Amino acid sequence: MLNIAYIGDGKSTNRYHIPFSSQVEEITIKTIQARSGHNDMWDEVPGATYVKDVNDIWNDSEIDLVVICTPPQSHYKLAKEALMNGKHTLVEKPFAETSEEARELFAVAEDKNLFLQCFQNRRFDSDFLTVQKVIESGVLGEILEVEMHFDYFRPEVPENAKEFERFESFLYTHACHTVDQVLSYFGDPLDIHYDVRQLLGEGRMNDYFDLDLNYANNLKVAVKSSYFRLKGRPSFVVYGKKGTFVKETKDRQEEHLKLFYMPTNADFGLDLPEHYGTLYYMDDAGQYHEEKIVSEVGDYGLIYEGVYESIVNGKEKIVKDDETIHQLEILEEGIQEMKTYQNGFIK
Repeated sequence: MLNIAYIGDGKSTNRYHIPFSSQVEEITIKTIQARSGHNDMWDEVPGATYVKDVNDIWNDSEIDLVVICTPPQSHYKLAKEALMNGKHTLVEKPFAETSEEARELFAVAEDKNLFLQCFQNRRFDSDFLTVQKVIESGVLGEILEVEMHFDYFRPEVPENAKEFERFESFLYTHACHTVDQVLSYFGDPLDIHYDVRQLLGEGRMNDYFDLDLNYANNLKVAVKSSYFRLKGRPSFVVYGKKGTFVKETKDRQEEHLKLFYMPTNADFGLDLPEHYGTLYYMDDAGQYHEEKIVSEVGDYGLIYEGVYESIVNGKEKIVKDDETIHQLEILEEGIQEMKTYQNGFIK
């Protein structure tokens, strides 16, 4: 068995972690820590002990893995404490504030022969897995361009933010998902063009980004997000020499979790036919085809299965150290390239 403790008892722990870790038979949730005590918004986990003092975790020799689900400003400090106390560690995204902090943490983990990984559950989004299936089928031919969108219409979020905060920026809070997807599947780009904006003006929230990651053979992967899209763009569009694949809707696991519809349900997170993507292509005989593609099944629990296999059976980590470091380098550079436009000119 792998005994785990959570630091943090909020939405992250209870919505995005516990429903999946609790499905892995070999994992036991032993302790949950929060300075103010158990959060009554969420049901207590059967068998888990709720504590206020984080030292109760550090001093418990039965705890194998610590999962850090606190605000990102605390990730570096808590991850280092966990490692220094001999605990394997899983850290929510963004993993740290800087790539330098990430390098230090991975060095400590290596020195102490401990597992350390970023929690990149979005690698197991249904839409992302379906895109991979279509690309690997070869029906689109050579891939020329991929567009990834993560749009909202939530103008109140940037409008209520009166000053810029790195960890509250759209780039840090959402490109931490999408950029990781790109790096995990396409690898390191040759070059990146950054368009990171403060649409409401200088000193305000970063509420828009458009990153072009360029690869060999003229492949471009564009990662785009905005808080001001009343009609969101498709989740994915893939353009090849022989066709196009459009996936309008996103993975539904988060949608179901918000409704407290849990992974214990057989149809949890599954796309319905109206959510399926559409494939348009020309075959080798020059005939046009248009068809729906049944979505792959997303499963955030695969992250926890991978964590167990890495710690207990020594298998390779799902999320590699250099992927986490490079993603943070991209976020850092993007923020440094942030632009404010006034009267059509960059300020």
